[in-house]
Amino acid sequence: MTGAKALWATLANHGIHTVFGYPGGAIMPVYDALTFYPEMRHILARHEQGAIHAAEGWAKASGEIGVCLATSGPGATNLVTGLADAMLDSVPLLAITGNVASHLMGTDAFQEADITGITMPVTKHNYVVRDVADLPGVIAEAIRIARSGRPGPVLVDIPKDVQLAAYSGPIPAPHARPEMPAPNPDAVAAARDLLRGAQKPVMMVGGGSVDAAAELTALARAWDIPVITTLMGLGSFPASDPLWLGMPGMHGSVAANRAISEADVLLAVGLRFDDRVTGRVNGFAPHAKVIHVDLDAAEIGKIVRAHVPVRGDAAVVARALLEGAQPQARPVWKAQLEVWKARTALPETYGAGYGVKAVVDRLRPDDILSSDVGQHQMLAAQLARFERPRRWVNSGGLGTMGFGFPAAIGAGLAEPGVRSVVIAGDGGFQMTLQELATLKMYDIRNVKICIINNSFLGMVRQWQELFHGKRYSEVWLGDSNPDFVKLAGAYRVPAYRATSAEDLPGAIDAWLNDPDSALLEVVVPHEHGVFPMVPAGAALNEMIETEPPRAPAARVTEEASQA
Repeated sequence: MTGAKALWATLANHGIHTVFGYPGGAIMPVYDALTFYPEMRHILARHEQGAIHAAEGWAKASGEIGVCLATSGPGATNLVTGLADAMLDSVPLLAITGNVASHLMGTDAFQEADITGITMPVTKHNYVVRDVADLPGVIAEAIRIARSGRPGPVLVDIPKDVQLAAYSGPIPAPHARPEMPAPNPDAVAAARDLLRGAQKPVMMVGGGSVDAAAELTALARAWDIPVITTLMGLGSFPASDPLWLGMPGMHGSVAANRAISEADVLLAVGLRFDDRVTGRVNGFAPHAKVIHVDLDAAEIGKIVRAHVPVRGDAAVVARALLEGAQPQARPVWKAQLEVWKARTALPETYGAGYGVKAVVDRLRPDDILSSDVGQHQMLAAQLARFERPRRWVNSGGLGTMGFGFPAAIGAGLAEPGVRSVVIAGDGGFQMTLQELATLKMYDIRNVKICIINNSFLGMVRQWQELFHGKRYSEVWLGDSNPDFVKLAGAYRVPAYRATSAEDLPGAIDAWLNDPDSALLEVVVPHEHGVFPMVPAGAALNEMIETEPPRAPAARVTEEASQA
């Protein structure tokens, strides 16, 4: 067989049967070999960035590795944003790129790019395969690296002549997944001692905890500790549990941010204390002894001092901490938490928050909710209630506009029996809207697209309003936005629109009950904010809890239009 055929055989041998990609000259032998493997399902995206975000959505929803293909040069460089996104969010991903023939590498040949050099900072590892004899082994090793330990993206670059070369060796079997290291017993004992003596304990769980949800839920209940879930950790603890306090950070709940600021012990599991979670670091959890549990030793103590560092898998450490659990009453702490939990302002007037809440309130427990990046993302994170992990798919660390829709396609293909709902903004949706064609090409019927249309780049506008004297610079979209209903119609995708509180319920009914994938445009007032909000440079307890009064939206819209 050729190297290209050996590639497909290795993927199949590792249980990978769905890939996303876009062909081109330098990867043409791989696409030719695909015709000999009918068991492989290839999803032709309309842009390489759409392909890699769909692969991310697949991985985030399923927990399995996502795979994407691209050609050399611009095809490969179009993957860079997705690789960086997967790196920051610890997504297991395999990106396979073609390149010019080996003898042309380094000559500035047509569509040549040093993609391994370009992506070295944003991949867990990467390879250039220069000998066909190494190709299947490299693919197997890349899959192992992407999946093991702290997951992440791996790129394999294959010159065209290597794809065409004859291969006669074995097809490797999957590597056995290594056992997770046992946590240090002394560290576990020290953590247990801190929890026993805590009067104001709080547990924070992040994206590294999504596969330890059962163990962490049992741990929180056994110790009777309130739980905060980060943006990436939503669903790791059931939102219906009275112990849940919401999401922390820049747009976190009052209860979560106040609890962190007053806690005496903070048990942090599977999170890296990024700036959107901590606010001003020297004001973060100022009274707390911090127990930091993470599989990646490099994250422990990197930003927030860990009084008790515990390196280990979240599930393994949770089981260890369950031993000797001693719940305490802590009536004063519980009463204070209930006061803070009551300080939640749900959207009452028609606007973006009202529209997002109306949509997320209709989600079923198994539905997957994806989001793009912006105000609608924060509103969805605040308002949705997740009872299990891997129901929330979003771009956390990189904050990639254009992520949401293709990710929802990938998630929908990973779980075809459930609804895959995406909430996007009118700005971000236009970055990858061409993937509407992918919906129709593969007759994908379980993806529901909701566009919150406020005619602005809303999050940037909010910052310009609050911190730049309302000088709205290059954020007004309204005069050039398309008619999203007609746009969907051009792709033969059913579409619905709501423009008021009165017609929103009926539009949502028609949208969700449509047997096909469908689009819903929710047209909302132009100006709105997302609150609570911790301003840049502030501590969590310095949050702005409610939206400040503002000038009427009509006047602001007129000014923006004139600008």
